[in-house]
Amino acid sequence: MDLDPGIKAYIAQAEAADHQGEGALSLAELRASYAAFSRAYDRPHPPGLVVTDGTVPGPAGDIPVRVYRPGGNVALPGILYLHGGGWVLGSIDTHDSITADLSDRTGAVVVSVDYRLAPENPFPAAVDDGYAALCHVAANVGSLGIDPDRIAVAGDSAGANLAAAVALMARDRDGPRLCGQALVYPALGTDFDLPSYRENAEAPMLTREAMIAYWGHYLAGDPAAADPYAAPLKAASLAGLPPAFITTAYYDPLRDDGERYAERLQASGVPVELRCAGRLVHGHLRARYISDDAAAEFDALCVALKRFASPPR
Repeated sequence: MDLDPGIKAYIAQAEAADHQGEGALSLAELRASYAAFSRAYDRPHPPGLVVTDGTVPGPAGDIPVRVYRPGGNVALPGILYLHGGGWVLGSIDTHDSITADLSDRTGAVVVSVDYRLAPENPFPAAVDDGYAALCHVAANVGSLGIDPDRIAVAGDSAGANLAAAVALMARDRDGPRLCGQALVYPALGTDFDLPSYRENAEAPMLTREAMIAYWGHYLAGDPAAADPYAAPLKAASLAGLPPAFITTAYYDPLRDDGERYAERLQASGVPVELRCAGRLVHGHLRARYISDDAAAEFDALCVALKRFASPPR
């Protein structure tokens, strides 16, 4: 593999932490391992960023959220962020540094959602929580200081799956109007025989076997039964969706998911920017301070989200 030098160090640290749970870890131990690995990459919040924890009403009770707001009293763009972790791992804490930097770099209010995790809460729990959070944000733009015409969804990995599904729900249910969707190495379908799944079956950070297991947890053991809100690539039409930014990693089983979704969006008349990071692996957002290539992808993500929120010319 022709890997970015910084990403090699990141992979070594992940393997030492048993990041994918290749050892005999229980689910609780795997979640703790993932959280500890994430904390190793925490950074202080940028100066001037106001961070508050709260809840929003959801279909099964209150959903914890963390809100990041840059300084100032004007109405700002809003980003609903859904964290990665295979629908099984992760939280607003594991992605705190990512979402804090995203708010600081884009000048947007970021609402990070602590959705319910599988296998305890399989599909559609997570996407229902994401959509409920979006509706709450759109209904409370005044108190959040968000411009109602400049709300986007974003996420990484399983969170990018949820962001894409929330965008589909918003379209289908005549819900909140979105100015964009940003999908970072998204999991969008259940075809495990795509070329990228075969080429990267034993890739660092995410293997084919691990991805199949995550889908199994999320879909209660039956990936073939996925509907479009679980696997957006199965949607009959992608017309009418908001503009998209999709970034993939070359050494990632999920690479072709992102590329196929971009092709379908473009064919449906949806503006889309697709990037493929040639020297990176899955999960590289967290490595943006030690990998030049990962930093470039984070920069591109922030630029895209700022573009989505720009007034039409």
